[in-house]
Amino acid sequence: MKIADELLKRVGLRGEDAARLVLEAFEGMGKKMRRLRREDMIEEMRKVIRAGIEERRREEGTVSLEEAAWASVEARADLRPVYRRDLRYFVRRMMRDRALAGRPLRAVRAKECREMLEGEWGKSPHGYRKARAILHSIFTYGQGQGWCSENPIDSIRTPRVQEEVIEPLNIPDVRRLETTAQRPQHREMYLSLYLMLYCGLRPTEVRRLQPEDIRWGQRVVIVRSQTSKTGGGRVVPLRVKRKLAEELCMIPANWSRRWRALRRAAGFMSWRPDTLRHTFASYHAQYFRDLPALQLEMGHRSTELLRIRYTSPLRDTKPEQFWK
Repeated sequence: MKIADELLKRVGLRGEDAARLVLEAFEGMGKKMRRLRREDMIEEMRKVIRAGIEERRREEGTVSLEEAAWASVEARADLRPVYRRDLRYFVRRMMRDRALAGRPLRAVRAKECREMLEGEWGKSPHGYRKARAILHSIFTYGQGQGWCSENPIDSIRTPRVQEEVIEPLNIPDVRRLETTAQRPQHREMYLSLYLMLYCGLRPTEVRRLQPEDIRWGQRVVIVRSQTSKTGGGRVVPLRVKRKLAEELCMIPANWSRRWRALRRAAGFMSWRPDTLRHTFASYHAQYFRDLPALQLEMGHRSTELLRIRYTSPLRDTKPEQFWK
């Protein structure tokens, strides 16, 4: 006992401290320890101690999940501003779970990540898929930095997303929107409505347009690469015979709020995103019958997506009525 006390004194522990630690390790190993001889038990305890030391060293050579997440965001300097904003939004939502955010990256497990994803995006398959991909990229970046040795997101299944059909607006609904946009309180949204309805621009693309992007003399609108969703610029025809009245040619501030107010004033209490883009594509495809041209105007890489999603059959409506 004197020798044991002298050895323990060197590390600042007492005999009862060492006994308690050994007992915890013994119990943690389960019943198999009770069946071992003394020499084998000592060897098994050495293995446990070595494994613990190695794991501790790995943990100390890491950073928290939150630190790794923001470091991976900063490393993506190649992203366009719109995507960086999107990425930051998703990371902020992930880090709401402060216990998980503060965990060492190397110690984070798939179960914890799955619970966080389900808690934040369980009701949105699209959001879940995107958040999972971002989280996977965070761990991949951490692996490259030596902060973790595996990617726990590999074991999290990606949910299937069932694409829902978006019906194009019928002619009375189109006219109702146009009529509402001509009222004094909504007139500043008339050009925005026109660009979405008759040029197929996305709401975010319209919101970011600059006055010089609309070329009335050439009858085209320029969607610049930093404005578009896909990062590719395009030129879209303006199908008007002359410039609109000056008071109608504006892209107002507080665009999202004003667009929502216009829809509600026209009687649309619920609204599916990209409804006007689907409307434009459907009437364009069935009137002009030129998918390659439509592909270029919408900024798609191929015509396949147009055939699958954007060319719904028109019900009781002639496409020429739309273009009049």
